[in-house]
Amino acid sequence: MSHQGVVAACSDVVTMIDRSVRLARRNVDTLFVSLLLPLLMMALFVYVFGGAINTGTEYVNYVVPGILLLTTGYGASSTAMVVADDMHNGMIDRLRSLPIHSFAVLTGHVVASVARNATSTAIVIVASLAMGFRPNGGVVDWLAAIGLLLLYVVALSWLAAGLGVIAKSVESASALSFFMLFLPYLSSAFVQPETMPSWLRPISEHQPITPVIETVRSLLIGTPMENNGRVALAWCCGLLLFSVVLATSLYRRRSNR
Repeated sequence: MSHQGVVAACSDVVTMIDRSVRLARRNVDTLFVSLLLPLLMMALFVYVFGGAINTGTEYVNYVVPGILLLTTGYGASSTAMVVADDMHNGMIDRLRSLPIHSFAVLTGHVVASVARNATSTAIVIVASLAMGFRPNGGVVDWLAAIGLLLLYVVALSWLAAGLGVIAKSVESASALSFFMLFLPYLSSAFVQPETMPSWLRPISEHQPITPVIETVRSLLIGTPMENNGRVALAWCCGLLLFSVVLATSLYRRRSNR
């Protein structure tokens, strides 16, 4: 690609990011729900179930890393619905007549999703500190945890964008992205896998979300890292590569019809 082509592509990306961020600001109810639900879940587990669950440490310290992953899942799943709305409300048809790079459209939605998730995650962390969360990680540990969460949410947002492209309606996009909200419940987010039934424990231990949670938990509260860091990075990088290729390929196929 020539220098002018690169400049044009970057301009397209910036334009679509600006559009997606403005749409996200207007869609207050989606932001409110993606923030309120994780806060309610955290309050439920900390104040209602926390006294009955033994994890070997203060339960609020144990559950907060899982809630952070749940927050990103809620935020990323809404990306599928926004993309599906674009695919079916005539927006993509209008873009076909413009010299705009197809990659820019999905990139705009993904960046808006990351910005929305960053805001939600920051508020959840502040709320968790008010509820008694006491991390002992240093600055480097916090930066590493934030970097891993960022990589995870970017990968999840690209996957949600791909689901939005193939969804036949906004409602079906919501159904397709349901697993993003459900999978954390089958991980080590709320209870230790050792307490689960023998048939469910392998699912909890060998799914992608558990090593991410355990890595964040290790960085913030000092639990053993073991090999969770390498496994979490491998899962996140693999999911990101797969999701980008999938989403862009599906979008080109749908938008060129």
